[in-house]
Amino acid sequence: MGGTEMNELEKNNEKLQQAVAVIKEAILQGQYEAAKGVNRIQLAVYFGIGKYVSQHSRKGTWGTGALETISGQLRRELPGLRGYSATQLKEMRLFYEAWIMLDANSSVVTGELENPAIVNVEMETVNPSVATDELQTTENHIDIYHVIQIPNIAEFPIEDFFKVPFTHHSRIVAGAKALEARYYYIHRTAEEHLSVDTLKKLIKQDAYGHREQMPSNFTKTISNAAMMRKAVMMFKDSYMLDFINVEEIGIRDSIDVDERVVEREIVNKVKNFIMTIGRDFAFIGNQQLLEVYGVEHFPDLLFFNRELNAMVAIELKMGEFKTSYLGQLMGYLTILDEKIRKPHENPSIGIVLCKSANREYVEFMIRDYSKPMGVATYKTADEMPENIRKALPDMEDLRKLLSEKKEEV
Repeated sequence: MGGTEMNELEKNNEKLQQAVAVIKEAILQGQYEAAKGVNRIQLAVYFGIGKYVSQHSRKGTWGTGALETISGQLRRELPGLRGYSATQLKEMRLFYEAWIMLDANSSVVTGELENPAIVNVEMETVNPSVATDELQTTENHIDIYHVIQIPNIAEFPIEDFFKVPFTHHSRIVAGAKALEARYYYIHRTAEEHLSVDTLKKLIKQDAYGHREQMPSNFTKTISNAAMMRKAVMMFKDSYMLDFINVEEIGIRDSIDVDERVVEREIVNKVKNFIMTIGRDFAFIGNQQLLEVYGVEHFPDLLFFNRELNAMVAIELKMGEFKTSYLGQLMGYLTILDEKIRKPHENPSIGIVLCKSANREYVEFMIRDYSKPMGVATYKTADEMPENIRKALPDMEDLRKLLSEKKEEV
């Protein structure tokens, strides 16, 4: 081997040894901080290492096989180290490159990355003054005590992002290419505490692409784009109110069931209802008096949603959807917005919750109303499919079984 080749090899070995030292320092700092149980610190470490690896490996600075060499040396210097194989270092690199918009000082050229369409999102909207925990990287240091620059994008899920573990982030980056799809899976992971296997299954099934959205006029009536997207994603087209069982509350004939029965059960179990329709709902009241020019109005259920910063009026209907329900709801929303709404709140939203609805018909009839409204359907526990109901134990038999078990104890 010639002298020139030896010199190049020695230089490359020195670069790799320096890389090992830099990454090792970041790992040790991160382990100390992560011992405090802060997931965002671990994400910051992986983000910073990913940036460092990206900057040095994408341009061929380290040569081929560098990540295997670095990983092997790290394991020798830190016995028992887990999570830093060559594959995982590549995942950190992809994590950084997928969320490069969080790094205001990035020198990585968009065209050099694997997903330029993803990383080129709103790069110039970064707001350096908004802070949560970021990393700065230099030639010989990864500083985990600086801040990730959060982009000035209203729909970026800041809180959810830092709640999601790195392994889940890696699956989301690998499986979801569209930015809004990533937001969706991050939100679901944080909200539902999804396991990695469940998350992978949802991504494989394209849960984002098949999510059920309620027919509404939100895209026409909500001018704020971020709020419109939140409203569209928040409400589903159908709900299972399985905490309501008409048979158990003593009404056997469905003809005798009216909206007040369902409303009363929802009020009695309002926590269950809120958990069913989504997060950040606060119950204001039922049959809330709205009076204007001496005429009294009583919306069935009134909520406030913190994420939307808006009141949400829900009208319960036992039968099939009728267009008259929209007119009634429109009146409630007009009164709420002009007489009740606070100056800092967004316009109120109305939902018709009925037993059945023709989606195409709803979309056709609702489009010209000027207030944001949607129509969803619901089922109660006694309306579960027959095969599922048969598989469930009879309530009386279950009570007897529990009683027998208690006596045995």
